[in-house]
Amino acid sequence: MSEQKIFAGPRVRRIRNNAGLTQTAMAADLGISPSYLNLIERNQRPLTVQLLLKLASVYKIDLEELQAGGDSMLPQLKEMFADPLLVGELPGDQELVEVSDAAPNVATAMLKLYRAYREGQDRLTDLSDLLAREGHETRLSGARLPVDEAREAFEKRANHHAAIEEEAEAFVKLLAPGDDLLGALKTWLRTDHGIAVKVLPVATMPQWRRRYDRHSNRLFISERLSSHDQLREVAMEAALLRMRVAIDAEVKALKLSGDEARRIARFELARYAAHALMMPYQPFLNACERTKYDVDVLRSRFNVSFEQAANRLTMLQRPSAAGIPFFMLEVDHAGNRFRRAGATGYPQARFGGGCPKLPVHSVFSQPGHIAVEAVEMPDGAQFLVIARTLEGPQGAFHELPRRTALLLGCDLSHRDQVIYGTALAGPKDDPLKVPVGPACRVCERAGCLARAEPPITRPLGLDEMVTGVSAFDFG
Repeated sequence: MSEQKIFAGPRVRRIRNNAGLTQTAMAADLGISPSYLNLIERNQRPLTVQLLLKLASVYKIDLEELQAGGDSMLPQLKEMFADPLLVGELPGDQELVEVSDAAPNVATAMLKLYRAYREGQDRLTDLSDLLAREGHETRLSGARLPVDEAREAFEKRANHHAAIEEEAEAFVKLLAPGDDLLGALKTWLRTDHGIAVKVLPVATMPQWRRRYDRHSNRLFISERLSSHDQLREVAMEAALLRMRVAIDAEVKALKLSGDEARRIARFELARYAAHALMMPYQPFLNACERTKYDVDVLRSRFNVSFEQAANRLTMLQRPSAAGIPFFMLEVDHAGNRFRRAGATGYPQARFGGGCPKLPVHSVFSQPGHIAVEAVEMPDGAQFLVIARTLEGPQGAFHELPRRTALLLGCDLSHRDQVIYGTALAGPKDDPLKVPVGPACRVCERAGCLARAEPPITRPLGLDEMVTGVSAFDFG
């Protein structure tokens, strides 16, 4: 067996303290001198393989506990110090390793406090949403990550940027792309800015979708992207060059607090501009009205993806020519919500989007299938929603594909104007509706089989003689 040296003094000290031994008694058990054990506990001497085996034999401990090093709690500690409240407090991971190694009980207590803090913040957010639905705006909030600040700014306002729409229409008129927008954009980038567009293999761009090389004046696009996404990336680069003034003005109007949040907002507005180039406002609106907002027909007609066409539906709110006010929500397998937008702002107060009964969660079992439902909120608000999975960038054979699900919704009163209204079950004038809620914590529907958490607004029922259908009964 190799003489691998392991410094694990704090863990040896913890074993001794838990056993209620003095250094002299433990040294006798291990067959070493008390002074040598003292050096081991202060990490001034290594814990050899022979001593490891002796410790395991005498004190019946798991060797992995001693050999794991000081990083057993490192991922959780790193997550804690990545919180906006603590970010920047540590220059690196070494101090976290030292805390985890030298004082594991302290590290555990810190993590318990952090989890309690996060639970309090989540409840504060739930309470704020509940009050907002009842018409009571609050200023209650905790420290936020830049991405959360940017997302919240977009979700609260209408997903329509008039200045960018006007710039996009003028740009399309200049390009005169016909049926080849990608070719027109490449020509414009080359002639006006000397930028050549090149698609590179996944192995060359393993971490990027798009990268502009200023030295060679080339725009590289990853081949892992679909043709629709490649077009969007090129359109984003062109938009950042052509519409920079309009985009910067929109970023400024969001009144974000930091540079990182502003960079995220600029990226989102570049995506918006790209969609406006790929699906010009008036032609797209006309097609929507003729096809009754059939996303599959629209994506084929404009040569875009399902996600791009659905996203564009939420942008049609020009005062002189407005479409149906759609909203959208995108989630992953784990239920993480990372894209929300609405024609009049995402309806967080009225709709929420956190109910497990929404079809956006069930469509993962039927990739590519469009699920259509009418849903009803506890306050009587009714929505027509459709959901479908989205396929993300594809890699090599050994890479797992990225799959998310998109939920697109509008008020149920628009069902006759939307092709999906014909798929609702029940009478035409009163279709069957699935009872849903904004999120379990703020939903007071009793007897819900899908309930995952108790409501913060009601006390739990603790009658030992009664068991309800929900895991969290309340009175």
